[in-house]
This record gives sequence, structure tokens and C-alpha cells, in this order.
Amino acid sequence: MATNFLSTSNPFTLQSSSLTKPTYFYYHPIKSTVKKRESSLCNCKKDNQEALNLPIITKRCFLTTFLFSLAGKNLFDANAAILEADDDIELLEKVKRDRKQRLERESLINSSKIETGYLQQLVYKLSEVGQAIENNDLSAAGSVLGEGTDTDWVKKANIAFDKLSSSPEEKTEVDTFNSSLASLISSVSKKDIESSKLAFVSSASAFEKWTSLTGLAIQLKGL
Repeated sequence: MATNFLSTSNPFTLQSSSLTKPTYFYYHPIKSTVKKRESSLCNCKKDNQEALNLPIITKRCFLTTFLFSLAGKNLFDANAAILEADDDIELLEKVKRDRKQRLERESLINSSKIETGYLQQLVYKLSEVGQAIENNDLSAAGSVLGEGTDTDWVKKANIAFDKLSSSPEEKTEVDTFNSSLASLISSVSKKDIESSKLAFVSSASAFEKWTSLTGLAIQLKGL
């Protein structure tokens, strides 16, 4: 058995059902070593070639990326400059419009001395009414207010309102003032102190806001 094992161990034998004779494959140590070295050299050559090509590809990719980044930065800077220029132009136009409106309003106020006098009378009337309500003297407040909104000083105040009001906000405050004043007159006539106080605060606040919007606050005394 040992002899048979040694005889069949070298060479190796492969039996095939299709072959009439056994086929022997001999192991040649020198040729196998040469083939291994050739395979190793080929692999090394291939690896070296890939290693040589890799930096070139990397440099090209880096250069392309760098150029695109520069182009993108320049495009971004150009767009930013355009936007800044548009913002500057829009801001300049707004400043011009505001200045024009301010000059027109100043000219209108300077040419409305009579209407400014009506408004100054309104300030004095409201001051008297407020003092009387603070003292819980509704009879005194009623004597100043009158029985309705058709009194002379209220009519004159509305003439000034109509002439000097231009924006929707200013006209809204005028409507609020007239509505609150009507409530004030009604509350005072009913001797309702709490409602009179609330109505007075509402009417006075609306008037003060209107003078602030129109620029008349600095023109009137007692505000």
C-alpha cells in the first residue's frame, strides 16, 4: 500500500470516463516559478501604469474643479453686484420720493395758516374737556362740547382735516376721531363718567396720531 501511494503521488493521475488511457499531468517546478514571476511582473507593470496615470487624472480633475469654482465665484460676484446696484437705485428713488412728499407737505402746511388755527382751537377744546372729565365735572365738559358734532369748532376742525389729510392712514384716524367724539358727547350728556373717559382717550389718541402722521405735531401747542 505504501508503494502504491508513493507511485501515484508523483505524478498526479486524473481518471476520466471518456478517455481510454489515463492522462498524466506533471508538475514542473521551474516552469511554474517562471510563470508566477511573469504573472507578478505583469501585475506590477499594470499597477505601476495605473499609479502613473492616477496623478494625471487627479490633477486634471482638480484643475477642472478649480476653474469651475473660479467661474462660479465670478458669476456669483457679478450677480451680487447687480443686485446691490438695483438695491442702491431703489433706495435712492425712495429717498427722492420721501423728500418730495416732505417738501410738498411742508409747503401745504405753511400755506394753511387758517386751518392750522382751527386745529389749535381743537387742541384747546380737548384740553378743557379732558380737565373737566378728570375732575368728574361732566356738566363743564358738556358745556364745552355742545349738544352734537355740528358745533362751529368741530366743523372748522373737519375743514382742516379734509385739506391736510392725504394718505389712507390719516383719513382713517380722522374717521376714528369723529366717531369717538360723537361717543364722547353722547356719554357726557348721559352723565356716564366711565364711558366719557374711554371716549375721550380714544378721540384724543386718534387726533394725536393724525398730527404725527401729517407732521403737524410740532406746529401745534399743547400736544
